[in-house]
Amino acid sequence: MVDKQQPQGDLLLRTQTMPADTNPNGDIFGGWVLSQMDIAGSILAKEFTCGRVVTIAVEGMKFIEPIQVGDIFCCYGYVEKIGNTSITIKLEVWVKPILLDACGMERFKVTEARFVYVAIDNNHKKRQIPKK
Repeated sequence: MVDKQQPQGDLLLRTQTMPADTNPNGDIFGGWVLSQMDIAGSILAKEFTCGRVVTIAVEGMKFIEPIQVGDIFCCYGYVEKIGNTSITIKLEVWVKPILLDACGMERFKVTEARFVYVAIDNNHKKRQIPKK
């Protein structure tokens, strides 16, 4: 499958998938994908909220295509909404099949979701997000 769309947002995280990241079928485990997206989203959320955040929701996650061992995993994202204490980050994962790259295979989107984070203080209490 070749997706002619372009990723939305900035590149937040890029890595190569490894055999240790697979499920029993040999594809990359969905839980691993979710955790990488959460890491990417939290990096962006921390930058916008100027401090600690916790994940409170993942909305609308749907796996479109499987990811194979060796694929280059790229997570893109942007801030969709900022509230008083929460921030919503839209994330997309695109992969480039490195093993097939010589055959001209292009990157394609494999999943997307909205991650909602809440800004917290050092006592794990909600805090206001600074206005920029």
